[in-house]
Parts: sequence; C-alpha cells; structure tokens
Amino acid sequence: MHSKKRRRSQRPPPGSPPGTIIVDPSQAPPSIRLFGFGPEGFEERAVSSVPEVRHWLDKWPVTWVDVDGLGDANVISEIGSLIGMHRLSLEDVVHVHQRPKIEDFGSYLFLVCRMPHGLDCLETEQVSMCLGKNFVITFQEQKRPGDVFEGVRDRIRRPDSRIRRMPADYLAYTLVDSVIDSYFPILEHYGEMVDELEAETLERPKPDTVNRIHRVKRELIAARRATWPLREMINGVLRDTSPLISSDTRVYLRDCYDHTVQIIDLVETYRDLTSGLTDLYLSVVSNRLNEVMKVLTIISTIFIPLTFIVGVYGMNFDTKHPWNMPELRHPYGYVFVLLVMFLIAGVMVWAFWRRGWIGRGRTRTPGKSAPGKPEN
Repeated sequence: MHSKKRRRSQRPPPGSPPGTIIVDPSQAPPSIRLFGFGPEGFEERAVSSVPEVRHWLDKWPVTWVDVDGLGDANVISEIGSLIGMHRLSLEDVVHVHQRPKIEDFGSYLFLVCRMPHGLDCLETEQVSMCLGKNFVITFQEQKRPGDVFEGVRDRIRRPDSRIRRMPADYLAYTLVDSVIDSYFPILEHYGEMVDELEAETLERPKPDTVNRIHRVKRELIAARRATWPLREMINGVLRDTSPLISSDTRVYLRDCYDHTVQIIDLVETYRDLTSGLTDLYLSVVSNRLNEVMKVLTIISTIFIPLTFIVGVYGMNFDTKHPWNMPELRHPYGYVFVLLVMFLIAGVMVWAFWRRGWIGRGRTRTPGKSAPGKPEN
C-alpha cells in the first residue's frame, strides 16, 4: 500500500497583517467561466480577463462566476474588488486549509465547504462561495480536474428547469447540495470496503489487512473533519436572518441539513466498525495461533509416552542380571513394543476426542436448535 503524501497548505508567515494573500505556487492559474441566466434565456462563456465579468454582473438576473484554480493573486483580488469582498474573505479563498463555515459581510455571504474527490483515496478540496443579491462566485482549489457541479450546469442549460426561474440564493443552494450529495457514493464505497475487510478478517486475515483497515480509518477521520463543520455551516445559514436568502430557499436548505446529518451518521458508523475491525483482526489471529498451538501440544503430548518407551528400550542394556530388560531377546519383542506404542497413542487420541479437545466440530450457539429440528 502506498502512503499518501500530505500536502502542506500555503500560509502567511507569523506576524503578517490580516488579509495577506499568498497563493500556492503549485496551484493552476485561474480559469473563469461565466453563466448568465434567467427565465427568458441563458448564456455561457469562458472569459480570459476580469473586466468582462463586470459586464455580466448587470446583464442577467442571476450570474454565476466559476473560478477554477487559485494560482494568481492578482486575478483573485480583481474579482473580489468587483463585489467589494473583504480582504479577510480573499485570504480565506487562497489559504485552502479552511474548515466549512459561513460569514455574513452584509452585501454578500461568504461560505466555505470541502468538496470530495476520488473513491480509492478520499481527498477533499476547498470550495469558497460568495452569494450576493444577483450573483454567485465560486473559487475552486482544483486539486484534480473536474468537480461535482456538472449536474448544476446541465440544469442551467435546460430551458424548463426550476433553477432558471429562481434567484441567486437558489443557485447557491444547488451548489452546496451538490457538494453534500457527492459524499453519499463515496461513503457507500467505504461501506463496501468495510464489509470486505470484515469478511477478509474473519476468513483469511493477512498482514496487509490491518494496514488497509488503518487506511480506511484514517480517511474516514478526514471525512469526519469535512462533514461535521458542514452541518454547522448549514445550521448557521438556517439561523441567519440575512435578506440574501429567501424563505423559500430555507426550506430546501433544511433538506441539506438532513443530508449532512445522514452523512455524519454514516461516517460515525463506519468509523466505529473500522475501530472494531482492528480488535477483531487481533482476536482472529490470536485464535488461529491458539488452534495451531493446541494441535502442536496434542501431538507433543501423544509422543511423550512413546518417546519414553523408545528411550528406555533404546538403552540396549544386555547383562546376565535377573533384572535384565524384558523382551530384548524375544523374537517378537520389536513388534510387541510397536503395538503397545500404537495402543497408547490410540487411547490418548480417543481420550482427547471424548473431552472435546479434537475432532468435535463447532459448538452450537445456545438457544439455536439443530438443523431440521424446530425450537420449542
């Protein structure tokens, strides 16, 4: 199993003034994609300069500015200046170690959430979102190509979709809902992995099994760190009385809150199961070792009297004393001693079997009737 290298986030040096914007040099340069829509139409365009964005903010009832990549501090600052973003919000955008949260700056709401990527190895990236009266701006970290918003884009492209007739806060809800729902298939995959690890631990545990258990447990802890604050963020939106979120949209946000609770329940359940798998692995390995030791002990016990007989007759004393060893010169002495040894071994095996130490099979669970017999 390969170990995942931990990525260090780019932070300002200690003592820096608040609002310091330092971008990660490994980040891709920003690519800006605009979606303008309303009941009467829709337009989509990729732009290369920030001034084009200003024209779109006043052209359509709802504008979605999707910024993918945070590798240019100037572009991020110029976009923030279009809507009057606070320097602290811009700092949180480029410093991608933030936990999910919501902050009200009056003219806009600033939200941060963690978008999951991948099934084999859970990884999350930061998505920052600014919700205004008629716009939504998203900043994506772009750890990997692609995102979970393609379904939202397809809904915007359809002329009969509800999102075309709704305000900007509904667009923000659909984006947050897409992030939340993207956790469900990942957790289903981890549920299948936990079941496979449990079956493997019970049937054929290997040294690599415990490593895989720890890997799943570590990634579930990462999922927990991303989803617990997400529930707090949605709850904060519901408690907030900001005029930027209508009462109709709050009804949908309550559904988002229910989904986050379900996700947290799944994460906690799988974490408990993986924690128990470690103890189960150690118990199964210990039981198998005990079975091996029991077989070896039985074999050794059977050979103890046989070894004693062979040792005594192996001394080969041959004297004319009346206490001379019997059967040394008997024509069938060798066969007689072998028969005695086989008889002793057979009696010991029979005695072990009667006591249930060997060959008695599995013990039936108390309270369960034998196959074919009804319980009373």
